[in-house]
Formats: sequence, structure tokens, C-alpha cells
Amino acid sequence: MRYIIIGAGAVGGVVGGRLAGAGCEVVLVARGAHQAALREGGLRLRVPDGEFTHRLPVVEGPAELGELRADDVLVLAVKTQDSEAALRTWGPAPVAGGGTAAERLPLVCAQNGVESQRLALRTFRRVYGVCVWLPCTLVEPGVVSAAGAPLTGILHLGRHPHGTDETARLIAADLEKSHFEAPVVPDVARWQYAKLLANLVNAVEAVSGPVAGEDAEGLAARVRAEGAAVLDAAGIAYAGAEEQRAARGDKVTLVPLDGVPRGGGSSWQSLNRGTGTIEADYLNGEIALLGRLHGVPTPLNDLLQRLANTFAREHRAPGSMPVGELVRLAEEAVAPSEAA
Repeated sequence: MRYIIIGAGAVGGVVGGRLAGAGCEVVLVARGAHQAALREGGLRLRVPDGEFTHRLPVVEGPAELGELRADDVLVLAVKTQDSEAALRTWGPAPVAGGGTAAERLPLVCAQNGVESQRLALRTFRRVYGVCVWLPCTLVEPGVVSAAGAPLTGILHLGRHPHGTDETARLIAADLEKSHFEAPVVPDVARWQYAKLLANLVNAVEAVSGPVAGEDAEGLAARVRAEGAAVLDAAGIAYAGAEEQRAARGDKVTLVPLDGVPRGGGSSWQSLNRGTGTIEADYLNGEIALLGRLHGVPTPLNDLLQRLANTFAREHRAPGSMPVGELVRLAEEAVAPSEAA
């Protein structure tokens, strides 16, 4: 199989680099300065076992590849806010022997949240979800890092909306030889919703910095509890904390890497790069949506969604709001619902 990594940023770059290092055929899809750096100097992957440079084909879209191959696997690794554009670009791409990518090729959504696979299923016939446990960073154009050891990450994988198949098992086998654990599960959404609850705190970190100290940790716990109440009201299953701890164990332990400054999660990185967008609409906004559908107030996630989007739109520095100010805004946000 040939893996086409649509969005070779932090997650996509690390997955693509690790697959390439294991001997898999990989094509990277990127834009702008990152694309130029990948073409000029290759993909530089910094991991605990060293720094590796992979000189791989780099394209901006499917036209540069001509007809896609029948054994291609499309790995969607863009931020969710960029998914629709990517799906429109790659879905109609012709495949050798007839048909289009949307009709014939597997599409693997290696992203935070749960929305992209729903979007994909409108046009793609074979959609796979991934629960991405993969601490990684886009260090600079052309350079990505992943600090986990002994494994780079854990990637639960399955068909969307449910089930498994031979394609999932073949993809998992390639990932397993590429420094990942890749359990193939029939209920991948259950793992993704558990990860969603954890990702709700991304906005706290993006707005006010590391979640440390009593105030920040207390707010984070309340944000996650609000999300769990919404999932419970919606009847949506998610893996519990003990099950997640058992699955992770000490398999992905963070190791300091030379030349990789300590940063934050994906939302923090979006603000730090000044992209102008952030995925809060598909993390905190997913809880807000479900809350409105099922009659559960979500004042904390509403607040974080709004603040994260404001920070992205106005290009504010990550972590620039004092945590005390954020906690004050949170108390103001919950007051009306508590009074009701």
C-alpha cells in the first residue's frame, strides 16, 4: 500500500515519517513554507531514537500524482476546520482502473474530534476513524517531532461508524512496525469520544498556558465533567479513565528532545504559529452542539470555544490570559445556569 498523508503537519508528518522509516511508500501533502522545506530538505523527524531525514514525494494536490493507485490509502491529518476543502479536493481524484478516490479508496481520519469522519462519509464509501494518542509538534517548516517512548503513539483504528475489516488490519500491521501500537477495534468512536473529553482542555492551555495549579486544574476538571454530562445525556459511549490508563500504561512516556522547545498541544500550536484558525468549534463546539440537541447547558465549553476562536482570529499569543481572569470569566458564565 501507498500512504498519501493529506496534511503532513505534526500528526501527519510523524505518522508519515515513521511509516517511511519502516519501509512503507509514503507521499506527503503540504502547502506553503512547509511544502517548500519538505521539497528542499526532506522531512526531518526528531524522536527519542534519533533524528531522521526522509526524502519523500511532496505534492499540493492529487493532480500532481496523475491517476491514484488502487492500493492507495488516504490519511486525512489536517485540522478539522480544513477537512471539507481537503475532501472536495481528493474525493473526485481518478483512480487507475476506473472510479474515484471517494468511490474506491480507504480514507483514514487521523484527527482530533469526531466530525471529520461524518463529513467524509457523505462522499467516501470507506471511512476509518482513528483515536490519536500521539504527542507531537511541528517544530518549524520541514521539521516534526514526537517525544514518546518506547512507542511513538497509540492509534486505535476501526471502520466508521463501526466495525473492522481486512484493510484496517493491514493498515494496523504497517503502523505496528512503525513504532505505534494500533489496536483494531469495532467501536473506535468510543475511544474517540474519550479523547474528545481530554481535548476539551486544549482551549484552557491555549488561552492561559499550561494546566497546572489548583485554579487551572479545577477548571479543567469542570470542563471535562460538563462534557461527560453531555455525552451521557446523548447516550454516547466513551472509554472510561481506568480503561484508558490500562491501554496506555507507560507505553508513551515523554522524553526531552534536543532542539525541540517545550510547547503545548495542538490548539496551543495553532495560536503559536498564528494560523488564524483553531479547532475549538470541533472540540468544545461538539459539546456545545450536543448540549443544545439534548437540553444540557454547556456554559464552560461555550466560553472556551468563544475565547479560543477570538485568540485565533486576533492572533493573540498563546497563554496570554492570566488563569485567574479565565476562572473569573468561567464563574460568570456558569452563574446564570446555576441560578436557573
